[in-house]
Amino acid sequence: MANFPRRSLFQLAGAAALLRSSILSAQQAPTQGQPGAQPGAAPVRPPAAAGRGGWRYGGNPESFPALDRRSTVAITHSDNRRKNVYDALMAVDRDLQPKLKQRKYVVIKPNFVNTQNQLAASHPDAMRGILDYLAERFNGPVVIAESSAGNTQQGYDNFKYTALPAEYKKQQLQLIDLNAEAKFERITVLDADLHIVPMRLAARLLDPDAFVISSAMLKTHNTAIASLSIKNMVLGAPLHQPPGETTSWNEKRKFHVGLRMTHYNMLLTAQRLAPSWGASLIDGYEGMEGNGPSSGTPVPSRLAIASADFVAADRTAAECMSIDPEWLGYVKYCGEMALGQFDPAKIDVIGAKVADVKKPYRMHPDIDKELQWQGPMTELPFNLGWVTPHGDPYPA
Repeated sequence: MANFPRRSLFQLAGAAALLRSSILSAQQAPTQGQPGAQPGAAPVRPPAAAGRGGWRYGGNPESFPALDRRSTVAITHSDNRRKNVYDALMAVDRDLQPKLKQRKYVVIKPNFVNTQNQLAASHPDAMRGILDYLAERFNGPVVIAESSAGNTQQGYDNFKYTALPAEYKKQQLQLIDLNAEAKFERITVLDADLHIVPMRLAARLLDPDAFVISSAMLKTHNTAIASLSIKNMVLGAPLHQPPGETTSWNEKRKFHVGLRMTHYNMLLTAQRLAPSWGASLIDGYEGMEGNGPSSGTPVPSRLAIASADFVAADRTAAECMSIDPEWLGYVKYCGEMALGQFDPAKIDVIGAKVADVKKPYRMHPDIDKELQWQGPMTELPFNLGWVTPHGDPYPA
């Protein structure tokens, strides 16, 4: 038997009910909003493909006790990217300080899904806004660490990150390629056949001595509907072969094994990353709509979002893009597993109001297919022994 950590196996077993729940407890209800709909548009029924016959995953409230604690999300809005980022972090400083004071160093995790297109990657001025905040609040060293799907060092070069260490000498700033560092821990996830398989995650993002900041963006996505702070972390943590290694392997591919498994595996990864994850910073100065996360077109949202709660941050960011947060299965799952606050009644938004900054982002062309995770499971045959609500066996 593979030598998986006991924690990973218990984690997988404990969360397995969630996958079954997502299949069995889909509820027939109209979806609020529509891809690309204008703010204030009348609610419409989702396309048939978005859950057969208008299905919508509603979770199982009897299985998921409500998370009582409130969460704060800051939104800043101006024509200065760096200032937006700095001000957003300062607005939630009280929430960040307790954990920040306990850590030996900070890891900033940018988004380099593409190392050529600046619109698809974290901007260096977003890094400067974070580093400006840390310069006043943290005395230890700081690293910027990424595991790009491509060549991480190429991203540092192309996006002018290499100028940052000289600007922030006091913080001993380093740029690290997590693939080249090649240190990892294993967790277990599901494959396309719902079997468990091991996946290697960058050890630095799991380090209990690190305060990890997910520096994400506002982008649409070709599988997960939107790429925000959770998506940035969970897809950035898995490694691929180090530069120069002749054998090709890529753990990120283990997320692309089916719509439901994608959302579920993102939950499992977020659970493991959560202890070291101190803050989410979402740079929406210039977002991406359409064919995200790499080839979409710009949206001048001119905002930044910050929170110590990555679930609340992503829910709020989705609303700023005029996306129904219920569409984001992985965010909803994280909320149901008490990794953060998904209930809008328990999220305090400070600074700018969502209603004043939200813009209608055009969804990816495959949005109808992406939303099928909400509907009944039709990809596989029914399990033996299942019966209909009327007590009759399902037909073979």
